[in-house]
Amino acid sequence: CGGSISNSSGMLQSPFYPGSYPNNADCVWEIQVENNFRVRLTFRDIAMQSGRCQYDYVEVYDGPLHSSLLLGRLCSGSFPTYTSSSNMMTVRFHSDSRYTFRGFQAHYSSIPADHNTSLLCLPEYMHAVVSRDYLQSQGYSAEMVTLNDSHCTPTVTSHEVIFNIPYNGCGTIREENNDTINYSNMIKVTSSGHIISRKKNIHLHISCKMLHNTWMQIMYVAEDTIDVNENQFGRYDVNITFYDSSSFLRQVHDSPYYIDLNQNLYLQAYLHSSDPNLIVFVDTCVASPDPHDFNTLAYDIIRNGCARDSSYTTYYSPYSHFARFKFNAFEFISRHTSVYLQCELVVCRFGDYSSRCYRGCINRFKRDTSSAEEKVKVDIGPLQLR
Repeated sequence: CGGSISNSSGMLQSPFYPGSYPNNADCVWEIQVENNFRVRLTFRDIAMQSGRCQYDYVEVYDGPLHSSLLLGRLCSGSFPTYTSSSNMMTVRFHSDSRYTFRGFQAHYSSIPADHNTSLLCLPEYMHAVVSRDYLQSQGYSAEMVTLNDSHCTPTVTSHEVIFNIPYNGCGTIREENNDTINYSNMIKVTSSGHIISRKKNIHLHISCKMLHNTWMQIMYVAEDTIDVNENQFGRYDVNITFYDSSSFLRQVHDSPYYIDLNQNLYLQAYLHSSDPNLIVFVDTCVASPDPHDFNTLAYDIIRNGCARDSSYTTYYSPYSHFARFKFNAFEFISRHTSVYLQCELVVCRFGDYSSRCYRGCINRFKRDTSSAEEKVKVDIGPLQLR
């Protein structure tokens, strides 16, 4: 019932299909395919409580569930096809406590997007590409393409014009509201040097949005009154590294990392981003002998910002993009040949004292999601007893 899907194609169906689905189900599938591809979803069967689709229904969203356009809600009748405007689509199945039916089955696949323009929101910069064939078809050359800040020049290849635009430079505008941080810029294509212009100027508006659980990448081309939208979704990039002492000068590159019982382990989490106005916070770290299961046999070191192991300590960090901490090689490791760590980190706006990063130890059900933040899971290991 629900989950994250990253395959290029596959099948979705209600629980127990073609048998009767259960009452009070609420399943959410997030389908995310490769960058610069689209998701196409086709329903092959649907049988639920009909009418106005108030009680049992399937909803299709053009991106994340809470911030995207609803493409359709259905419960019976025709078998429509939906295509996303980005590389992400969300499907939600809901049933109430009364009648139950066969449910639905749908097939999804990924289809190539328009290749005139493309955008990637990378950790350090926005990577925007404009096809030279597209420019030529509009009567322009690569020399006519500039960024809003003309000092930041592109790389021109035989097929493409490429801009790598930092989040804190080249005229990038940073805007905030309750649940997003938005970075935007504009690429201009103009026939300069002519008093009378017979061509339309092309403006490519670029936007990278940080939502609660994902980066949203938007690029649209405005040709007078024609808008062509391009959306992509990605993730923040955070890594965790072991160090050999509390001075955090020498990294440990060994894998596996052989340690002694009761040895102190020093770790540093690092957020890759060119935006200095972000901060990273260690929310949860769990140890397990199974790198694929951090629930069954697990040992909590810190959970929801609350230290569960008495040896857990945080250290001052000179930069907001770093979070430093240590704990002891606990008794847990003596009972297993290898131990892995999974840490959940939160990225927030620097100085936003209402955000998760500044609230320390807190119960999950009290968490306030009004501030812009992003959760990232990082797996590291194995640790082995020397």
